[in-house]
Amino acid sequence: MHAMQYELTLPAAYDMDVVRARVAAKGHLLDHWDGLGLKAYLMRERGVDASPVNQYAPFYLWNTVEGMNSFLWGGGFQGVSDDFGRPSVRQWTGLAYEEGGAVGSPARVAVRRRRPVPDGVASAEVAVAAVDEAKRLADGDGALLAAAVVDTSRWELVHFSLWAHDTPKAEGEVFQVLHLSAPGLGLLPRGRQW
Repeated sequence: MHAMQYELTLPAAYDMDVVRARVAAKGHLLDHWDGLGLKAYLMRERGVDASPVNQYAPFYLWNTVEGMNSFLWGGGFQGVSDDFGRPSVRQWTGLAYEEGGAVGSPARVAVRRRRPVPDGVASAEVAVAAVDEAKRLADGDGALLAAAVVDTSRWELVHFSLWAHDTPKAEGEVFQVLHLSAPGLGLLPRGRQW
């Protein structure tokens, strides 16, 4: 499993209905993308859920590198680049993926928690704790899924979770979910990824 996200931070006075309309018109285009586990079309709105910014920040979980590369290099990503400029795309390697009791329900919010991998702690301990946290999140009331991923170029750990309600039991940045494309959700490997 591979995770990917880009963030488009927009001006404070930006009309976020433009983003909503864009997703409503184009979100379905990835509903059948080969190699895609899921794409959560995420948005933060300044002043909502303590967000300091307006931001469009889709989050992806990929089943295959080929699917991800096909999206980035084969045209799927070009529309974002054409409309907003080419953003930096963050990528993480999967440590764990778990489905929650609300899987299959409409996703209302997502929570992303980023933190550095601490120095002086064995990597295996950090990875096991990340797996345990993904399981704890997925077991939460209203959780659709949870993933733990790591960027070893920055030694950054990310927990990502989707929720069927807007009061998740998770710490981190809260995003509104505008659409969910999940053609390969059932193909994402569950549990520990090593």
